[in-house]
Order: sequence, then C-alpha cells, then structure tokens
Amino acid sequence: MSRKKTNSYAMVMAMTLLISMLAGCSGSSKSTADNTGSNTDSPKPTTAATKSEDLSPLKLTFFAEDPNPNWNNMQDDISKVITEKTGVTLDAEFAVGDPQQKIALIAAGGDYPDIISAKGDIGKLVDAGAVIDLTDLIDKYAPNIKRVLGDNLARAKYTNEDQSIYAIPTWSAVDEKKFVAGGGFELQHRVVKEAGYPEIRTLTDYENAIKAYLEKHPTDENGNKNIGLSLNADDWHMYISVTNPAVATTGGSDDGEYYIDQKTHEAIYHFRRPEEKEYFRWLNHMNDIGLLDKESFVQKYDQYKAKVATGRVLGLIDQDWDYNDAQQALKTAGKFDQTYGHYPVTLSKDFKETSFWPTGFMGGYGISISSKNPDPIRTIKFLDFLASDEGQILNNWGVEGKHYVVENGKRVVPAEVQERINNDNTAFTKESGIGFYWNVMVHYGDGAKDSTGNYYTKNFPEQLVLGYSDAEKETLTAYKSTTWKDLFPKEEEFSEKAYGAAWNITIPGEDEVMILGNKMKDITWKRIPEAILAKPADFDKIWDAYMAELDKAGVKKMEQGFTKYVKDRVSLWSSK
Repeated sequence: MSRKKTNSYAMVMAMTLLISMLAGCSGSSKSTADNTGSNTDSPKPTTAATKSEDLSPLKLTFFAEDPNPNWNNMQDDISKVITEKTGVTLDAEFAVGDPQQKIALIAAGGDYPDIISAKGDIGKLVDAGAVIDLTDLIDKYAPNIKRVLGDNLARAKYTNEDQSIYAIPTWSAVDEKKFVAGGGFELQHRVVKEAGYPEIRTLTDYENAIKAYLEKHPTDENGNKNIGLSLNADDWHMYISVTNPAVATTGGSDDGEYYIDQKTHEAIYHFRRPEEKEYFRWLNHMNDIGLLDKESFVQKYDQYKAKVATGRVLGLIDQDWDYNDAQQALKTAGKFDQTYGHYPVTLSKDFKETSFWPTGFMGGYGISISSKNPDPIRTIKFLDFLASDEGQILNNWGVEGKHYVVENGKRVVPAEVQERINNDNTAFTKESGIGFYWNVMVHYGDGAKDSTGNYYTKNFPEQLVLGYSDAEKETLTAYKSTTWKDLFPKEEEFSEKAYGAAWNITIPGEDEVMILGNKMKDITWKRIPEAILAKPADFDKIWDAYMAELDKAGVKKMEQGFTKYVKDRVSLWSSK
C-alpha cells in the first residue's frame, strides 16, 4: 500500500457506502452489490443496466492527457446511448500543450477531476493521494472488467512494493492481433506510381522515390513548390515523427526513449546506439540536398497538418492518427493519389522493421478514479458498462440500424455509411462518437471475436479494404498485397516481450530516473535538430558534443535506474 492512499480511499468508500445505504432506506435507489453474480472467478458478460441500477443523472469531471479534437460534449450518437444506459455524463477536458505539466498542476492543486487518464504520470497522482486503489471496487462491482482482463488484471498492479491498482489498463487491448499498419514511412501514391512501384525497403529507396518525383514535378498545379519530406517536431510530436523512427529503422522495438536488451533486460538511452547516429546522419543528408522541409523544426502542429492537406508533401515519417485530419481533407478534395501508403523502411536490409513486434497485454496506461470522486461505485459501474460486450460494440461499431446492420448474423457497415467514413470522416466521427472511448474502456483488441462470431472492432482485413480508395488499392495491388500490413515483418518473426512495452512502465512519482529523463529530453530536443540542420561536415562534431553532454548529465545513472524498473516489471508479471 502507498504512503498516502489508504486513508483517502477508506474515507471515500465509507462515505459512498453510507450514501448508498441512506438512499436505499429512503426508497430513492437500490443497492446493486448483490446483482453482480456470485461467480466472481468467471463472471458472465453483462449488457445494459437492470431496472435496479441507479440511472439518475450523474455528471463526472474527466481529464485525459490525450487530445480529442472531435469531442462533442457527449452530444454524439454513442455518448447519448451511454448516458441512457448508465445515467452518466462526462464534463471532459483534454490535454492542450504539455500534458505532464497539467498533471503536475492537478496533483499539486488538490482539485482533482473525478476520473483521470494520466498515462505515465500516474505516479504524481499516487504520491499526492489523488487516486484510489481500485482493487476492491473492481472485485465487487465490475464483472465485465474482470471477465475481459482475466489473468491480465495482475498486470495492473502498481509496483512490486505497492500492488494496488491505481489505473485500470485501457491502452492495451486483450487478445489482440493487429491488422493495421499505420506507421512506417509514408509516400503519396502518385510518387510510387510514377516511379513504377519500386521496392521501398531502405532509406535509400525512400529517398530515391522522393527525389525522382521532385525532379519531374518541382511544383504543384498552382505553381507552389512541392515538398519532399516534412517532419512534425511540435512538442511531444517530436517523439513520433523525429526520434522514435531512429529505433524502428535500426531494428529496435518501440520502448519509448530506451533500447532494451531482450535477454538481459538492460536499458540504454536509445540515442546512444551507433546505428541511430547513422539514421540522423541520413536526415542531415536529406536536409543538405533540399529534400527535407526547412520548416520541420519551427512549424506548429496545425501548420504541419495544413501543409499536408495541400497535397504538396510527398513523404511523411509519422503515424496515421497524427496526420489523419489532413489526409481526410485530401480525400474530401478528391486528391486520393496524394494520400499516403505505409512502407517498412529501415537503415539498410540488415535490419528488420519492428512495427508488429508483439508485446502481449501491456498493462500500464489506464483510467483512474480520484479521491474526490463523489460516487466511486457508480463510476466503476460506468466503466464496467463500457467494458461489456454492448459497450465495446457500441464504441467500435456504433448504433445498430444507424451505423451498422446485422445481415446473416454478421455486422455490416452500409455502403452510404462507409462512404462517409472514407470521405467525410472528421464530421462523421464527431456526429457518431465512434472510437471516443477506446482509451477509457477495458477492451478486446483487433482480431478478437465475440460470442456471435463477429469481430469486436472493425480493424480486420475484409473491413479495412472497404475503407481503401481506388488509388490505395491500385498501389497495394502493384505490391501484390491486400493490406499495408502485408508489406511488414509479421508478429511470428519476433518473440513476445516479457515486459510489454517500456514506454508505459510507470515510474513512481518524481524519482531520480524521471528527473534525469527530463534533463536528457531537453538536451536531445536541442541537439537532434541542431545535428540534422548542420552542414554535413559539422555533423560528427555536433554528435560527439551531444554524447558528451548526455554523459555529463548522468545518462548512465538514468539507464541503471530504468533497468531496475524493467526488471521489476518482469518480476511482478511473472509472479502473478
């Protein structure tokens, strides 16, 4: 148990139970503690709330570190059904700017939202006594969460020393087999078509395709200059578009800012690998020959998306969710050949692209209930409804009869709905609410099927193909593929990681590893752009100075500390 959480949790639970008892005596509501079933070892899936459930209006405040630009204040189709089934509405706030700073302010201020998604910053809230242990609430009031997580619930424990559950894991999916290749290196379909659909496997292949197209088409139809490659380096997007690809192109798995030895579980700050130096040297080269957007390190996120939406940017190194708004604008404008395909690019063929390296159930990031929450029991039941089959299908497929129909026992998206998803997705998402709750709810992953034999999500090959434009299908056909995943190394080519993913390992509070990590980030975010934008003759000198600065700032001590966290997670998970 943590130092601060016991008393706050006990007080909240005592008050909540007292309120529930008084309400029961007055006849205004009925306790539901006996309605969760006696078989707690293998609870049955539940759907809508029964008549004995309290469905009176309950507004809960919610803060999430992730942005949701399409959030419609629960006026979308799905949110209305959720409120109907649970009585709950969310007064939601999503991170703008630095989410870590916001969580620090919440922890220090003492005015905690009722529900919090703090991702890797949960330790700050635990130390402040801002979140409660959810173990008993899950056991008593959350049969669906218990059913879906099963043995994986052990991976929700905070640390070896404090095995409380402060966050229900919602970022990681259960029984997932990924079908979506949304990352890698992106090229517009017109670029690879004009080049005759060459193999796009190495940095040189990627560079040559961009260079050849720009030589023939330096400007667009309006005389504006086409851009070879643009990076999104605005705030935390730096990780996604600039620094993470250095690991992916050199055979490392996605473990955040670290490279983890899969046998010893020793961690090093991944930028210190000599292979990655060569990746950044390539970006330096791209800048030197004029193929890298000169505004990559000064443009804001909105400017980046606006630029991509013009269709002038031939190549991206990003995740599709990061540039999706811009790509949807291209589709709406009918510029389908200026949207993007995904390619498993590495430094050389000596490396294997690792997008589909399996993690198993990762635990880690999730949803928490604060110590100021007025009704933890109603809140956990709300989260449990989201985890039910009904809740999961609602979030992933929408409302039956409006967003999908059932034909011959199979869920099917009508053609007119699919057309809106393909070509007017931003407006459709805001109206429907589909996908809004994926990181709030415990859920099954892509490839998992429910009791009717239908997939829980729409991310399976047959459905994915329905979302492809003719230009996209033409490109895939040229590469003898059906989906983009077909181009990438498969899960079976890797061994599952014993610690899940290091990027979502919780570091308790403001310990030395986190403090040192922030120092390294400040150094890296200064030095990496400097090295990329330098004259090639100065690259090695700048890189050597960067390595020396990391060493002086204590990078080895940070690595030793994080190694302990990795090994502790392996130990915690293996002892369940």
